[in-house]
Amino acid sequence: MEQKSSLKVKVQKLGTALSNMIMPNIGAFIAWGVLTALFIETGWLPNKEFATAVGPMLTYLLPVLIGYTGGYAVYNQRGAVVGAIATFGAIAGSSVPMFIGAMAMGPLGAWCIKKFDQKFQEKIRPGFEMLVNNFSAGLIGFALLLIAFKIVGPVVSTLTNAIGDGVQTIVDLKLLPLANILIEPAKILFLNNALNHGIFTPLGAEQVAETGKSILFLLEANPGPGLGVLLAFAFFGKGSAKSSSWGAMIIHFFGGIHEIYFPYVMMKPALFLAVIAGGVTGTFTNQLLGSGLGGPASPGSIIAILSMVPKGGSHLAVLAGVFAAAAVSFLVSAVVLKADKSEGESLEEAQAATQAAKAQSKGQSISAPITEEISTDTVEKIIFACDAGMGSSAMGASILRDKVKKAGLAIPVTNQAISNLQDTPKTLIVTQEELAARAAQKTPSAAHVAVDNFLATPKYDEIVSLLTNKAPQSAITGDSAEPIATEIDLNDVDAVVFAHGQSKGSATMGQETLKAIFKNKQIGIPVSTAAYQELTDFNMKNVLIVSTIANQSAVQAAAPHAQVLIVDSLVTTPEYDKLVARMNK
Repeated sequence: MEQKSSLKVKVQKLGTALSNMIMPNIGAFIAWGVLTALFIETGWLPNKEFATAVGPMLTYLLPVLIGYTGGYAVYNQRGAVVGAIATFGAIAGSSVPMFIGAMAMGPLGAWCIKKFDQKFQEKIRPGFEMLVNNFSAGLIGFALLLIAFKIVGPVVSTLTNAIGDGVQTIVDLKLLPLANILIEPAKILFLNNALNHGIFTPLGAEQVAETGKSILFLLEANPGPGLGVLLAFAFFGKGSAKSSSWGAMIIHFFGGIHEIYFPYVMMKPALFLAVIAGGVTGTFTNQLLGSGLGGPASPGSIIAILSMVPKGGSHLAVLAGVFAAAAVSFLVSAVVLKADKSEGESLEEAQAATQAAKAQSKGQSISAPITEEISTDTVEKIIFACDAGMGSSAMGASILRDKVKKAGLAIPVTNQAISNLQDTPKTLIVTQEELAARAAQKTPSAAHVAVDNFLATPKYDEIVSLLTNKAPQSAITGDSAEPIATEIDLNDVDAVVFAHGQSKGSATMGQETLKAIFKNKQIGIPVSTAAYQELTDFNMKNVLIVSTIANQSAVQAAAPHAQVLIVDSLVTTPEYDKLVARMNK
């Protein structure tokens, strides 16, 4: 068992390392994809002058960026510079785009200069620091450049050609759909970024250089399998999983945050068959119709996917691959959910189980939140940290940023990869529970809060309460905040309003969730959203205003005569189902 766990840790670390070199540079890959799609001879707007930038960008810019990023992750700026120098040696010594060589030489160059500094930094005489630092980086980079030119470049070139030939053989034999048997479960075990950006993006870029498009960009990014699962929950699910599935669909399909459907699959392990069947169907359809993209679709949003279809490619073919995958995934999921006779399982429990599975895949255990004193005196900035610094952490940062603004606090809220964290005081680091130990080790001077789910957690309201001195310090370390109990009868309600500040993202999500519940239960009460300053128009007893704990006082001050439902999360809460269950009792 230990050996198996150790293997999981190694695989996860390797995948994270690869994706962390690619993901910060996805913008460059997309720029290159757009350049290629527009200006090559077969592009949308052929232009020989602009097209001359396509080759150099693929050959030099993208690999150097990867090597620089890989070096920076190991040893900051000095590591980045030496890593870029070493990477260029591999580029110059090869006849193919040197993505694999960049992933090897970037971190290796940084590691070499890091070891040199550790051994000799304290022995440098005062006044000679700049001289030694500059020459050591230059000479070590020079040596690695020559090694990479003579050895790494030719070896990786041969290996790259072999891998490319292997992938092409699989494509020619029509066996590519079988890859989804491994891809779909690996995604839900949180290897999605490693697969898409660590493997398929570099290989796909090389195929684009040769043929103008690549089906590899559609293997992991296809939102169809997840869409099918969420649709099945919307029609055949139970409890909060059913009511929250509509909002999750919007985030998944249009926002491209695939992680949001993982807990739904983890609730019913048989649903792994659904996403596998959907993935195989989607890839088979794409291969049959000749679908492909001109660049990576990141995030995996249908908007990003359609925008990367090159000239000569078919948007309808790509959509067919997505919806074929969704249809098959939906049918299999429907069979699984309809055959399930158990009581509705809590989505919150499933999310916790998902986090536990994610932690197990990394050889970690779920840790308790780290206790820190949190106030405006101790926190000047908030950083959301995850493996890649994108996706769900960006969503979490957006949610908390909105709450911080509504509370009148001028505290910046950003997100980044955990490997890029800097140990700075007066910083609050928000991580998922399985990453808390790594974050604490990397940033011991910062305050830390661990959450089970970036997209729905009461701890955001608790953080804001602590920063505004409206709650005791124990709130952050105790049990999750419970919604204030209310006994609201929908028979006395003529309208439901979700209150929001400047940003109404979560309010809109909640609105769609409750509208779906009402529609399913044939309840004709209108559901809308309104800013806090507009709540005076709804100051009536027959209006129900939905708000979070942190904003309760603002809502009650603006509409004291209205009924108020306080929830821990506007997007996913069991309170909506309880509210409907009380009707007509």
